[in-house]
Amino acid sequence: MDPVSTLIASFKIPIGYWGKEFFTFLTTNFNWFFNSIAAGLTWFLEALIDLLTMVPPVILVLLIAALAWWLQKSWKLALTVVIGLLFVINQGMWKETVETLVLVVAAAAASMAIGVPIGIWSAHNARSYRYIQPVLDLMQTMPTFVYLIPVLILFGLGAAPGLIVTIIFASPAPIRLTYLGITSVPKPMIEAGEAFGATKRQLLWKVELPSALPTIMAGLTQCIMLSLSMVVIAALIGANGLGKPVVRALNSVNIPLGLEAGLAIVVLAIILDRMSRVRTGADQ
Repeated sequence: MDPVSTLIASFKIPIGYWGKEFFTFLTTNFNWFFNSIAAGLTWFLEALIDLLTMVPPVILVLLIAALAWWLQKSWKLALTVVIGLLFVINQGMWKETVETLVLVVAAAAASMAIGVPIGIWSAHNARSYRYIQPVLDLMQTMPTFVYLIPVLILFGLGAAPGLIVTIIFASPAPIRLTYLGITSVPKPMIEAGEAFGATKRQLLWKVELPSALPTIMAGLTQCIMLSLSMVVIAALIGANGLGKPVVRALNSVNIPLGLEAGLAIVVLAIILDRMSRVRTGADQ
């Protein structure tokens, strides 16, 4: 190392030490708060999993297929759901798939509940988005394993930290796409609404949101895919689901187990993607 680099490195900014002290302060003074959140989320997730696993698998498959048909009005999609989920049952991955489904749906719902309001607010406040954008860039470029460190320290092992880290990882997508959808609404539509005396709330609900809906739903699809991509990562901090057999397969070089779990993830991803799409006139 050259002298200049050595001199710069000798005055190292103690970021790591500051971070350690910060998390020590949080765990020392607010451990009860983080434990309460973890316990509540764990109870919620386990209750949903227990409820779904009480239903016979074939009945639940038919119910999901019926929901797919109701959402998309496509018998082809409903048939694809039945075939895909029966394949998952055949591979012995049903319980893990249900656990992953609960985690992904809960994470996507929470991410949308956080992201859509922030995206709407940012679209109506350009200055705020200038401050939010660097944070979103940081969240989307930070390596996924880095998220595990603070979440693991604060919330421990289990399903709850898996859900929390998935929400953090997936939230930027709905924020960005909601912002894009609202800001892309044609100005003549907004001006027409204002000309008819619409209030800001009426413009939002009757003009902006309907026009931006396809983009917002694209944010939901991205959110689901990002949540699924965190399944394996979340398994490393104790979250159940399809990520666990993948991790076991990696540790033991078990190719059959890895293929079975990987294909189950692919099937679930395709089903959720098709079910969450906005129908167009060509689809009807």
